[in-house]
Amino acid sequence: MRPIRALLIYLAAVFIGGALLAPWLWQLAQLGGPAFPHLAHTAFHRYVDRSFQIIALLGLWPFMRALGATSRREIGLISPFGQFRNLGGGLLLGVVSLAFVAAMALAGHGRQVVQPLSSAKITGTLLGAAATSVLVAVLEEILFRGGVFGGLRRVVHWTMALMISSTIYALLHFLQGPQITGPILWDSGLVALRSMLTGFADLHQLFPGFLSLTIAGIMLALAYQRTGNLYFSIGLHIGWIFCLKTYGGLTAPVAPVPSWFYGSGKLIDGWLAFFVMVALLAGCLFWLPKSDRRSLTLP
Repeated sequence: MRPIRALLIYLAAVFIGGALLAPWLWQLAQLGGPAFPHLAHTAFHRYVDRSFQIIALLGLWPFMRALGATSRREIGLISPFGQFRNLGGGLLLGVVSLAFVAAMALAGHGRQVVQPLSSAKITGTLLGAAATSVLVAVLEEILFRGGVFGGLRRVVHWTMALMISSTIYALLHFLQGPQITGPILWDSGLVALRSMLTGFADLHQLFPGFLSLTIAGIMLALAYQRTGNLYFSIGLHIGWIFCLKTYGGLTAPVAPVPSWFYGSGKLIDGWLAFFVMVALLAGCLFWLPKSDRRSLTLP
């Protein structure tokens, strides 16, 4: 029960602590409004999201220590030297897989390229997608694969740790961004958190997007288990996010075409992406080398 208790305490700290921290971050941004107007006018739910991430990162090492970890190597962070093949292979696989989904959606008129499409728009979208993909992929891989999966793997069989961490990873992507009206008070983060849970009541949003994200989490954790470090997982995650951000920024919906097959601008929430992810997982099971690592378990 110790790993489950530690995980529940960690998740409670992230969500409740993050919800309580968000109003203070928002107030701080308002004080700095004249110097940083962009931050002052950012929607409140963005502060809630960032507060979750801050608490998650601050609490990651205590969570890992509670499960017996003693070094950064134990969360998959080894020296990057000699890891270009893992990083580059994951990046290539991530880009090719979702670029295929994007190309099929455009060819099938599930989405269309935005018009007018200027060189400035393309450059800005690509640069923004590249920066976001690197930052988000590194943080989420350290958190979900190095932290949650790697920590649970120390005390339960790695396959169970894989399923638990992948399910949590998928579920957290369905927290909706609510529009908070009225003044921001000390409990506004808690109100936002309650509203964010409404995404789980919409089956059209949960399926197949939830299934696709669960499979994505399984692949990322499997890559960590097989390679012994996070570099392939980080590369794969960067490739996926880069495609998602580029696709969402450069395409627009086609009204008569339902999004259930091709997905929305998120790309990952259609059945086409689900089938591609299933095929990709099957390929990874055979292609990724089997590791001699043994999952750590308590006696």
